[in-house]
Amino acid sequence: MTALDPVRIGIVSVSDRASSGVYEDKGLPALKEWLQRALRNPLTFESRLIPDEQAGISAALIELVDAGCSLVLTTGGTGPALRDVTPEATLAVAHKEMPGFGEQMRQISLAFVPTAILSRQVAVIRERSLIINLPGQPKAIAETLEGLRNADGTQAVPGIFAAVPYCIDLIGGPYLETDDAVCKAFRPKSAIRSS
Repeated sequence: MTALDPVRIGIVSVSDRASSGVYEDKGLPALKEWLQRALRNPLTFESRLIPDEQAGISAALIELVDAGCSLVLTTGGTGPALRDVTPEATLAVAHKEMPGFGEQMRQISLAFVPTAILSRQVAVIRERSLIINLPGQPKAIAETLEGLRNADGTQAVPGIFAAVPYCIDLIGGPYLETDDAVCKAFRPKSAIRSS
């Protein structure tokens, strides 16, 4: 049995009110809880709770990438409201855009709410890090990452996280091992490590 690669993950909750203490942030605990269930690797989290300010969001993303986070997940600030600037801040630090992630997130969310078309989530690569904007609600975070299941438990629509481990392989990051009961990662046969 080979040892699992340690993984450093950045988690960022973007909210004016939660960052100023008006209410308790639920985004960071939801991200951390889901990732701890989904990944078998030893995990280290770098957390940020910040207001909806484009420059501050971009600075936090750069800081997390520079700190060695191979994956950075944000929650909040992706709607059409005037203060929602997470996608702009994310695109500003991108070296490559990964539009398939946003397309799939909206497809999953549309199964639940027609307002999913208002979502502007994006995913990008900066250096050797994958940065993904997720929805703001804890339930929507899990649905987006895991996907949709049929009544018998089989996968109806794959969640976006199924593609994350192989994407991180391709950009030179650590080998992520998922718990198949939560989210089965997809890799071509040639990219699967024997355990």
